[in-house]
Amino acid sequence: MFKSDKSSKIIFFLLFLVCTTTAKSQNHNAIFTNITDNWLLSKELVNAGIGISVIDNSNGTTLIETEPQISQVPASIMKVVTTATALEVFGPDFRFKTTLSYSGIIRNDTLFGDLQIIGGGDPTLGSVYFPETRNFQEKWIKFLQQSRIKVITGNLIMDASIYESQLIPGSWIWEDLGNYYGAGASGISVYDNLYEIHLKSPEKADQPTQIIKVVPEIPNLELQNEVRSSDNNSDQAYIFGSPEDSRRIIRGTIPKGKSDFVVKASMPDPSALLASEFRKKISLAGIYLSGITKYEKAKPEECVLLSVIQSPHLSEIIKVTNHESVNLFAEHLLKHLAYNNSGLGTTKDGCKFVVQFWKDKGLDMTGFFMNDGSGLSRFNAVTASQLANILNYMKTRSTNANEFYQSLPTVGIGTLTVFRNDNFPNQSLRAKSGSMTRIRCYAGYLSTNSGKQLSFTVMLNNFSCSQSEATKKIEELLVELRKL
Repeated sequence: MFKSDKSSKIIFFLLFLVCTTTAKSQNHNAIFTNITDNWLLSKELVNAGIGISVIDNSNGTTLIETEPQISQVPASIMKVVTTATALEVFGPDFRFKTTLSYSGIIRNDTLFGDLQIIGGGDPTLGSVYFPETRNFQEKWIKFLQQSRIKVITGNLIMDASIYESQLIPGSWIWEDLGNYYGAGASGISVYDNLYEIHLKSPEKADQPTQIIKVVPEIPNLELQNEVRSSDNNSDQAYIFGSPEDSRRIIRGTIPKGKSDFVVKASMPDPSALLASEFRKKISLAGIYLSGITKYEKAKPEECVLLSVIQSPHLSEIIKVTNHESVNLFAEHLLKHLAYNNSGLGTTKDGCKFVVQFWKDKGLDMTGFFMNDGSGLSRFNAVTASQLANILNYMKTRSTNANEFYQSLPTVGIGTLTVFRNDNFPNQSLRAKSGSMTRIRCYAGYLSTNSGKQLSFTVMLNNFSCSQSEATKKIEELLVELRKL
């Protein structure tokens, strides 16, 4: 029975090599028959979901495509869709803005009113990826000093109302929420919405570790440390906790004998951290703020502008998003699409907008299920052909084709460091990778030896081998694609 099932699956899968357009040829089929035969006969992929789509960008012809196209979990190649949509809607020169303003009047050296920080959804404020944004608070202090303000009688207003109050998508899993890659998008985000927990581990394995410090200092943070030392020389520590909840539990292991081992975590409330830091900086600058911190919407008619901090250009942001696979940036882009469309940035409305956007471009979005912008949700499901068609659109029909193309890493950079340079010389491959437990996907552009440029997507779901073995299989397939 097992042998018969396997044979049936091979016959079924090889149907994808049958031409669906007149441009497909048996030569294309022959190149891939051996590889796909081996894939389907291997015990590692016998139960896996496999999705492949390859389009010739010169004429839009689909060269190779698995049939039928099945919706599969894309992991981080979902960022291709989010960044492409944002680039099309906002343009490469778009910049997020964060505003410092006040309400009331200034008399002599006293502001009779509130100081207000109004978030514009900027994901790069103080980001490690953009060092030029790190000194924004010093700039704000300078503007206050230039206005000769030494006393503020009112409150500090933190307005993050541009986005919904729920920072993270509802479909993210518990294990991800407290960790750095599970940081949620807020109307006011700062320092990539993450903080560092510095741990010290004893020389022996299976012993309790000690928290040395937390950077930056998070207001009211309660850490329960259950991390132990280990012979395993890798970070196996995970942080658990709900968004906006200051209580966190750290479980797992870190390598033994470490005097300062850093574990990164997602920030419970970025607005609260920024408020705490800015109040301290105001005080150190000799400015007295008498009121409390309030988290509410500012009244535009009462705002007097002091300073506007602008993010780097969107083209730079999406390049970092795709090169470094930054979940936070992608979630900001998704919420900002919703904000731009309806006036409130929500994950749900952002997903709806993206799907409709590509429907309006003529793409068949049947079976395209989007639940976040970064691909961290396992509720996402797309087909390989949908992603390949979006890539083809961005290359052949978009006015932002070059910016998008450059946003994808080439071999040896970002998420493509696992591929061999000699297999893809002269930057012949630009692609986004996506990985989760039992998931490995790639989507991007490939230049062939004959001069063709292809848009491609390869998706493997629920394989039984290691990530490195799955990656090797896909790399071998892409090497063969270069022979077209």
